[in-house]
Amino acid sequence: MRRRYWVSGAGAVTAAGLATAAYRVSPAFWNQFGREIGRPVLPADNIPNPKEWPDRGVYAAWLGHATVLLKIDGFTLITDPVLGERVGIDLGFFKLGLKRLTAPALRSYELPAIDLVLLSHAHMDHMDTQTIRSLESRKTVVVTASKTSDIFRASRFKRTHELAWDERVRIGPVEIRAFEVNHWGARMRTDTYRGYNGYVIESESGRRILFAGDTARTNAFRQLRSSKPFDLAIFPIGAYNPWIRFHCSPEEAWRMGNDAGAERFLPVHHQTFQLSREPFLEPIERFQEAAGREAGRIAVRAIGQEIRL
Repeated sequence: MRRRYWVSGAGAVTAAGLATAAYRVSPAFWNQFGREIGRPVLPADNIPNPKEWPDRGVYAAWLGHATVLLKIDGFTLITDPVLGERVGIDLGFFKLGLKRLTAPALRSYELPAIDLVLLSHAHMDHMDTQTIRSLESRKTVVVTASKTSDIFRASRFKRTHELAWDERVRIGPVEIRAFEVNHWGARMRTDTYRGYNGYVIESESGRRILFAGDTARTNAFRQLRSSKPFDLAIFPIGAYNPWIRFHCSPEEAWRMGNDAGAERFLPVHHQTFQLSREPFLEPIERFQEAAGREAGRIAVRAIGQEIRL
């Protein structure tokens, strides 16, 4: 049955009140919203083909923002899936929020079957209810931060696990462990009780992947270092100007990944949404400069690129 959206009088008043309140808080948002209405969305530079990935080994593709598709020995997971044209408040008939600069490398209907959805925190550019709804399946497990599963329809999935810091869960051939990052978890202004995580992903075959979620500079990554390095570290590198208190700079991301013992890097959280003031390509350019002679350790640099580890 085709879904229909309509707005009651009360709903219209609520939406109008929300819009008015948002303007009072941030007129800059509305100025940006107006400029973006007619702006085209750039296509992704590359289109990965995950359905051709074999069931042995580790494969990864950056789909845009913090969304990474991973296949580890036949087990497929996706981080912070955000694949719509906008992120923001879902009003049913419209999403009130920022428009993408670059299209996702794959849409939800182009994805392979997903075994695990891994959610770092409740911010709308990381936990998109529309995309999560498109991934609902009785065969899919969700791992999310503490006190966040009420945001999406958790009952539509096989299982949902909320993890606090230092908690872990085994899903199929991988173990997921949550750890503390330097960020915050509130989706709106008042729900400051919500959790926010980074994750260590470790397979039965001994492959290790670090997903930092969203973070500012912190010494927490030094505590993750062990005798076995991370095969891949997924780190955010954008939205630092002027939000350096909540988002690390490219140079800080490079240092923290090395603190953790990462062999290769997949930088995310850039080239997708205009969340801050830095120019479009500045984050990846600065990240490459920070790497210097070791820039070959940067596995992916553009949306849609894929890598075999």
